[in-house]
Amino acid sequence: MESHRQTLKAAPLLSLGRYHVSEEYGFLLPNPLKELPDHYRPWMEIASKLPHLIESHQLRAHVNKMPLLDLQFLNSYREQRLAHLVLSSITMGYVWQEGETQPAEVLPRNLAIPFVEISKNLGLPPILTHVDLVLSNWTKRNPEGPLEISNLETIVSFPGGESLRGFILVTVLVEKVAAPGIKALALAVSALLQLNQDVLLHALQLLRLSIEDVTRALGQMHDYVDPDIFYAVIRIFFSGWKDNPAMSAGLIYEGVSTEPLKYSGGSAAQSSVLHAFDELLGIHHTKESAAFLYRMRDYMPPSHKAFIEEIHSAPSLRDHILSSGHGHCLTAYNQCVEALAELRSYHITVVTKYLITAAAKARSRRPTHLPRPPQALEDIGTGGSAILSFLKSVRDKTLEAILKPSG
Repeated sequence: MESHRQTLKAAPLLSLGRYHVSEEYGFLLPNPLKELPDHYRPWMEIASKLPHLIESHQLRAHVNKMPLLDLQFLNSYREQRLAHLVLSSITMGYVWQEGETQPAEVLPRNLAIPFVEISKNLGLPPILTHVDLVLSNWTKRNPEGPLEISNLETIVSFPGGESLRGFILVTVLVEKVAAPGIKALALAVSALLQLNQDVLLHALQLLRLSIEDVTRALGQMHDYVDPDIFYAVIRIFFSGWKDNPAMSAGLIYEGVSTEPLKYSGGSAAQSSVLHAFDELLGIHHTKESAAFLYRMRDYMPPSHKAFIEEIHSAPSLRDHILSSGHGHCLTAYNQCVEALAELRSYHITVVTKYLITAAAKARSRRPTHLPRPPQALEDIGTGGSAILSFLKSVRDKTLEAILKPSG
């Protein structure tokens, strides 16, 4: 046992810090800022009242009066991430304030110019992404308290009340419980480079446990998010202007481009977690699904995308296991694949409840207290994919990766 522990210490980790990945928080931004320098108070004042301004149909008027601010007073990376969260959230509210029948076709220059500039600085697209909505959009009520829903709050919000808060913060918890799995990936890559079977086996066991934790964390959606509110109220604010019939022409960013630009809306496929798991386990998706997933990598921080590519360029885990004849590693690998397929099956269940069933319910009897839900993306994810066929395809391809023992 002692020698096993020493072996684990001996294997150097693939450096997570080099890719802005936290050992404790994974791809989440650790302890995001809640305030920008005073120069940006006009942005923060609007962002702090976003749900009210959207619901009262006043947001566009407030944004139109906003001063054009220079980015020179944003001094740190975390300030830039908060600025991107604030400007992307204001943008979504501005575009969708009047619902899908009257989207804004032009983003005014006082919003568009700084938003595009901060996006270029960060290597992100000028639209709300998973990076903003989830990774940068959480804070602890009690800094010394635990990372759980009762002690968490969003920094910027949208209409949708407690369901909106629950949707964001459950996704934050999903990212957090994936952190040990991300560390296990790095450990597995190091073990492959050193041909260390004991460390590899340990890393795969840790990875399986983390994937199972992700599935359990995702289950909290049912406790905190009302499907009718998610479908009719919340979802439109994550919708983009690419592959969206409600904005087929795209959006003009005034002062930046005279031609409309097209960007996908927020999507779970923009989370780096499953991309990283797929790369280590060597899971290959269909041409169509892979094309969408690769496009979603352009909506991640460049350092996170580079981390995924680093795992891709490592020696093949599948080839190593098949050639090593180490039965324990093959079993552990298959358990990881099965856990990942189970997670994807569970995700299909959640999406069915919150999109497909909610859409059918909205068609049959519209709840009087809710607005008319958007029709344009009825069977499509906010990222622009045909949601159920896509999710079933990636789940089925995951199951196909299970290895058969040789001989």
